[in-house]
Amino acid sequence: MIGFKFRSGDGLRADLRGLALSLAAVVLCLLVLRELADWLLVQATFAGDMATCRAAEGACWPFLVAKLRFILFAFYPTDQLWRPIAVIVGLLSLMGVSALPRFWGKGLLAGWGFGLAAAWGLMSGGVGLVPVSVNDWGGLPVTLLLWASCMGFAFPAAILLALARQSRMGGLRVLSVLYIEVMRATPMVAILYFAMLILPLGLPEGVIFDKITRAAIMTALFFTAYLAEVVRGGLQTIPPGQAEAAAALGIGYWRMVQLVILPQALQKVIPGLVNLAIGFLLATSLLAVIGVFDLLNAAKAATTDPLWLGFHDEAYLFVAAIYFALCFGGSRYSLWLERRLARG
Repeated sequence: MIGFKFRSGDGLRADLRGLALSLAAVVLCLLVLRELADWLLVQATFAGDMATCRAAEGACWPFLVAKLRFILFAFYPTDQLWRPIAVIVGLLSLMGVSALPRFWGKGLLAGWGFGLAAAWGLMSGGVGLVPVSVNDWGGLPVTLLLWASCMGFAFPAAILLALARQSRMGGLRVLSVLYIEVMRATPMVAILYFAMLILPLGLPEGVIFDKITRAAIMTALFFTAYLAEVVRGGLQTIPPGQAEAAAALGIGYWRMVQLVILPQALQKVIPGLVNLAIGFLLATSLLAVIGVFDLLNAAKAATTDPLWLGFHDEAYLFVAAIYFALCFGGSRYSLWLERRLARG
């Protein structure tokens, strides 16, 4: 016999309000999705020119076809497009391999070092390749390359900085705290302006870095401070007995950190690390202030073409789909990795 238990009074009214709000939200989502599907597909234009698109009421997909190359690669020479395509494929492949724990090791670190060096070399040219100015770089390869390069530097540097902040050496601890607090108190836009205007003045005579390299260096230093605080949060969750037990077994400090402390600490802050990585990916759009055409700013520039004025919705929707795929994939991966490590 099945019995039903009904709540009464305030509890029942709260349940009814929650049910009503849920139904209203579902109806609203259905209405929005219906209008969006109508604009995307039913009333959309799939062939023609600007005049054809202006006569229609839906999306203008011919604009996206005409501007797809510029959105993805900006001003990169057409006859050399295989190079940024190879960079995109290579970086995404490295990310996919890095997502699998069975590949974690020194070989993967070497692969990332070689892959990033090869990506920068392919984009810039030289050594048998046609040189391409950084002013012609842009689009998706620049976004991925800056993101991967900065995270590749910032993550190990953040671990060292977090360990330094917990060190018993007073001078080292003070320096690490000062660095972290100064960087966290400085807006990223100010960091980028520093990379463009101040950093070249501090370089030795004859040493010249292009604007993308300077932006990558300062951005990596900027996000190192944020990553260090996330890692430090994980380090603080490790009981002191772990380090004492390792010391009692005669394990040295760095070996203890590698085998005992860091594996546990990093496992506890996976959500924070992924969240910060996603935020950093989105923050690459701020590079527009120093004239770097990342994916979002290349799409914005594509909408200024006099032959295709007024079709910015399609460009931003396409870019949003790419960002969503990267960010949603990272979010789902973090959940999978947490479950897998928890089982282990």
